[in-house]
Amino acid sequence: MFSGAQISLYPMCDDFVGVILKAISAMDFYRPNFRIETDDISTLIVGPPEQLFPAIRDLFASAAASGVHCVLSATLSRGCPGERDDPICTPISGSSHELSLAERIGAARAHVDGAKKLGQEVAAQFSLYPLGEGHHMDEIYGCIDFLKASGVFDRSKNFCTKLRGDAGPVFATLSEAFLRFGAPQGHVALDLTVSANSPSPR
Repeated sequence: MFSGAQISLYPMCDDFVGVILKAISAMDFYRPNFRIETDDISTLIVGPPEQLFPAIRDLFASAAASGVHCVLSATLSRGCPGERDDPICTPISGSSHELSLAERIGAARAHVDGAKKLGQEVAAQFSLYPLGEGHHMDEIYGCIDFLKASGVFDRSKNFCTKLRGDAGPVFATLSEAFLRFGAPQGHVALDLTVSANSPSPR
């Protein structure tokens, strides 16, 4: 399965280069499993779908640890039919989609409950797009039910859902939404913005 993300990191400080370079080094653990390409707009990471959010989490948590206002913008995709299959992109072993929607919601909640806290509060908003034919609204409503019980649900907004909390559970919630909802081998896209240390009032 072809899966990956286009990510852009924006530290709001004079030393933004230093913050970005340090954050990139936080992804070293995952680097052997990814194809990574950077240009002047974004960085592409292509690799196993279950490792995408942990890698992005570590990148963003490192940048946020600087204490400056940081924003990350990302578009993630799995199962895109327009891309060639890549050896480093394989279906998740023991696909959760053998389970019913209710069972997947329960499994996703259990995974988030076990997520390690990192001591860094973040806010995130995202939209999930299960593409193609089928009962995609059932998957979206199931995902919303999961989000409301995740412990990091903040509120629904027009066109997206907002999360807030420790970076560990927030990114675990995002990963579960991406992996467990939508057709198991179908095309699913997720649009994401994450912020930390914002000076704006809640």
